[in-house]
Amino acid sequence: MAAVKNTAHTFTLNTGDKIPAIGLGTWQSKPHEVQTAVEAALKAGYRHIDTASAYGNEAEVGAGIKASGVPRDQIWLTTKLFNNDHKRVAAALDDSLSKLGVDYVDLYLIHWPASVIPGEKAVFDDWNFVDTWREMQKLVGTGKVKNIGVSNFAVKNLEILLNDPSCKVVPAVNQVELHPCNPSPKLVAYAKSKGIHSTGYSCLGSTNSPLYTNDTLKALADAKGKTVQQVLLVWGIQKGWSVIPKSVTPKRIEANYDIDGWSLTDDEVKTIDGVTERFKVCNDNWLPIKVFFGDDE
Repeated sequence: MAAVKNTAHTFTLNTGDKIPAIGLGTWQSKPHEVQTAVEAALKAGYRHIDTASAYGNEAEVGAGIKASGVPRDQIWLTTKLFNNDHKRVAAALDDSLSKLGVDYVDLYLIHWPASVIPGEKAVFDDWNFVDTWREMQKLVGTGKVKNIGVSNFAVKNLEILLNDPSCKVVPAVNQVELHPCNPSPKLVAYAKSKGIHSTGYSCLGSTNSPLYTNDTLKALADAKGKTVQQVLLVWGIQKGWSVIPKSVTPKRIEANYDIDGWSLTDDEVKTIDGVTERFKVCNDNWLPIKVFFGDDE
């Protein structure tokens, strides 16, 4: 049997474009670390970089891409619309492209289903994510985005969006928190049934992750001679979603990418699926409205 090449794996979106299964996440990366991380990732072989306007690091991501020497057309680049920018979608995209120093992004996401009034902890009463999506759809065909999608959309909000008559383009991707302690099987299955690919953020459980000390995961990783991180990434890919582990340490970036030549058995996948502890890295208590409803599992 041919050796498994997880790093070369892609998922075909509903547009026909192929998103690389593993990418580099840049959320919560400190200033002046991101450029080095992006450059190191691309030099290690990554071809998928994920950022967002809200992270405040698009310029550094762009600088890292440039410094890597990897041609732009070989890189999948995702960025996201900030909550305060829902009424200025086209202008916000132009801002992001300018900071990134690129002509287009491969994927542009509504970061959160919350249309926030700039400078206030409140949402507009005359505008919501359905209106935002109507504006997102206008970007298709401009040459500035290859694909559009959403992020942090629960089943409830996906249903609202997809059932609205103004929704002519089904989101290509829903980027959500996915790891064994927040597996969201109903959400992933619903998205898949609608032709929406899931990308898992915080797929390693974020900084000082409890996943690294989980007995089940540790025992499985030890038995395979792999790190818990590597096992989690392969689990996500085998479950059918793309993974965007965040790191700023070149050694860890390389270790996270060292996932070729092996896979998890069906029983090993079931063992990970059987983890019962639950936690979320990213809650919605900082937003003026609820966007998670506890119904995705």
